[in-house]
Amino acid sequence: MSTIYILWLRQLKRYVRSKARMIGSIGQPLLFLVALGYGFGPIYQKAGGGNYIQFLAPGVIAMGILFTAMFMGIEITWDKQFGFLKETLVAPVSRMSIMIGRTLGGATVALAQGVVIFLIALAIGFHPQFNFLWVVFIFMLLISMLFTGIGTAIASLIDDMQAFPLIMNFLVMPTFFLSGALFPLEGLPPVITLIAKSDPLSYGIDGMRGALTGVTAFGFFTDFAVLAAITVVVLAIGAYLFSRIEI
Repeated sequence: MSTIYILWLRQLKRYVRSKARMIGSIGQPLLFLVALGYGFGPIYQKAGGGNYIQFLAPGVIAMGILFTAMFMGIEITWDKQFGFLKETLVAPVSRMSIMIGRTLGGATVALAQGVVIFLIALAIGFHPQFNFLWVVFIFMLLISMLFTGIGTAIASLIDDMQAFPLIMNFLVMPTFFLSGALFPLEGLPPVITLIAKSDPLSYGIDGMRGALTGVTAFGFFTDFAVLAAITVVVLAIGAYLFSRIEI
């Protein structure tokens, strides 16, 4: 447990010390909230969708978590590149403890990022229903764990530090844009609907949107069950791949 705590704390310190990362990770969600929220808001309202910021905010919160969580894996490739990971792996502790500590640290950072964006959304004009606020944090935590696990799994397979951001962008952007974060999932073409239902982020955003606005496409139980199951599978795969890293 001490190893997990030390690695968890190390991840937090790394992120807090990097002021540029903290500011940069807020910039894109803020742009989406302001530019899309107010830019497309009148069009969305005229189409009968209501207040677009109410619809958009849960998706943007999930976006902040997604980007932060996935790119936490780049620290593994960085440590592999400069030999820091080797020093950690040769320590007399299990690789499982190392993986859990790093994953929990990354997920905590991503969760904190989501909370910051949530507060920004409140300041911009988002008015959630607080009856199920605790459910929101459960979904935020699951999203954080899931995509930190994916980032860890991919980083465990890659030795080229420059290749990681390219692969992440290839995965992150489709995952976000096809998740229903920016548009309702009802009435879409069958192919897009199938892709959206295959996207795990769709269930995280739908669960958050249901808890914050009372509108859900799949239902709370389905959202939680699917997201939790995929998270467990991904973390297991990530742990296996991390244990196979050669030093």
